Formats: sequence, structure tokens, C-alpha cells
Amino acid sequence: AHAAMPILNTSETEISNFYLVGIPGMESANIWISIPICLMYTVAILGNCTILFFITTEPSLHEPMYYFLSMLAFSDLGLSLSSLPTMLRIFLFNASEISPNACFAQEFFIHEFSAMESSVLLIMSFDRFIAICNPLRYASILTIARVIHIGVAFSLKNILLILPFPFTLKRLRYCKKNLLFHSYCLHQDVMKLACSNNKVNVIYGLFVALTGFLDMTFIFLSYVLILKAVLSIASQKERLKVLNTCVSHICAVLIFYVPVISLAIIHRFAKHSSVLIRILMADVFLLVPPLMNPIVYCVKSQQIRNLVFEKLCVKQN
Repeated sequence: AHAAMPILNTSETEISNFYLVGIPGMESANIWISIPICLMYTVAILGNCTILFFITTEPSLHEPMYYFLSMLAFSDLGLSLSSLPTMLRIFLFNASEISPNACFAQEFFIHEFSAMESSVLLIMSFDRFIAICNPLRYASILTIARVIHIGVAFSLKNILLILPFPFTLKRLRYCKKNLLFHSYCLHQDVMKLACSNNKVNVIYGLFVALTGFLDMTFIFLSYVLILKAVLSIASQKERLKVLNTCVSHICAVLIFYVPVISLAIIHRFAKHSSVLIRILMADVFLLVPPLMNPIVYCVKSQQIRNLVFEKLCVKQN
């Protein structure tokens, strides 16, 4: 009975486990829900591994744009693998408990790869901006060495940015509540369970959210400048051709930020909205970008598409 009713633990003793939720009210259908979830993870992991494989092994893809795409695939892969253990445990085995340390570790990786994804989308928007607004100097501005430096610098920035999260959570005491709101651990979720002062966590969480907002602002600004450059091109046909090179990046940006922003708005303003909507939105945020990005890029990038078909045809012959 204790496992089924974890909320009854009202003593002042420290909590030994947290409990995650699947989809409230649909516990009996968990095994059915696990089928699409497993499919989504499989496609996401295979898709991103495929992109990483082609970009590393194919010399024709050794260009800045594809290096940035491999960074995106890497962060998507990280995002999938970070949430996978708890999601599958809940939906396949109805096992919802997680130890605090495992929870803090998962929360670190989920925030880390989300921040990485946000940074990569920002870098990719600069890449498109240079390619369109300064095409003649593109190769000299984005050299391979510079691409590697940019990747390393942003990775370090994100690790340093997210590293305080698990440590500030570990500092807190958890005594009354131990039921989390999602199928995986998030910083804002865990800190709400604390029975000691979590002001530091709230302030630092806002600071991290602000850096994400800055990424978004800079992406928006690069597109304003790109549009300005595109509108100065005389022929309609050329304009469309140039804009077409941005389509997959714009899709990736929307796929990533629309769920994030919707979730933030729901948490902020629709306090009384159904818990179900919040949980589904949060799952969408973790499952959809890693699933859709490889598909979008395979559909839109002719080079990658041709390689995939070539390899498939070779296999069949």
C-alpha cells in the first residue's frame, strides 16, 4: 500500500525515493502507451545515429553546415537517452520510483542536452546568416578549426551553466512530498518538493531560463537580418532558392521552441489547466525534436537523402 500511496509519507524524516508519473488516469493502458513511445525512441535514436554516421564517414559532408547538424543530432541523441530509462520503466514495468541521486543525474542530463540543442540552433542560425549575407567569405569565416572551437566553447558553457543544478538540489531537504509531475526529473519539479528554503534554486533556474530566451532572441535577430538580405535580391526565383536553404533550420527551431514556450506559458498562466495537458506537452518536448529533426533534415537535405538511398539500394542489390 505504501508504494501505491507515496504521498502519505508526512513525517519529518528524509525521503528515500521520489515517484514519477506516467499519464494520470491511464495507468491501466501503460503497456499500450509504451508501444508508440518505444517506436518514437527507436526512430529518434536510429535517425540521429544515421545522421552522425553519414556525416563522420562521408567526406562530401565535411562542411560547417553538416558539422553543426551532427552537433544537433548528438544533442538529440543525448536528450532521447536521458529520458528513456524512466519513461520505459514507467510505461513498460509500471515502476515509478527513482532514488534522489538518480533523479538529480537525469535532471542534469536532460537540462544539459536541452541547453545544448538551444545553443546548436543558435549556431546554425549564425551559419545560415553568414552563408546568405556574406557568401563569398563563408569558407574563410567558418573554417573547420573555428567550427570545432565554437562547438567546444558552447559545450563547455552549457556544462558550466547546468552543473550547479544537481548540487543545489542535493543541498535541499525533502521530507513531506515526494511525487513529481512528469515521467522524468526536471529541476523546477524537484525543487518544489523541498521542505527547506529553495530560493537559490528558483533564482538560478530563472537565470538558466533567461539564457535560453537569449538564444531564441538571437535566432530571431539572425532571421530578421536574413530576411532583409533576401528581400534585397531582385528575382523572385533566387529569393525562394535562398530561403529554401533555411527551411530545415526553421523547422528545427519551431519543433524545439514551440513545446518549450507552450509549456512555460501553461505553467505560468494556466495554473488550473489540466495536469494531463502539462504532462503530455512535457513528453512532446522530449520525444518530438529528436524524432523529427533527422526526418526533416533527411527530407530537406538532398545530399543526406541521396546517401541514405544509395546505402539502402546497395544493401538490396
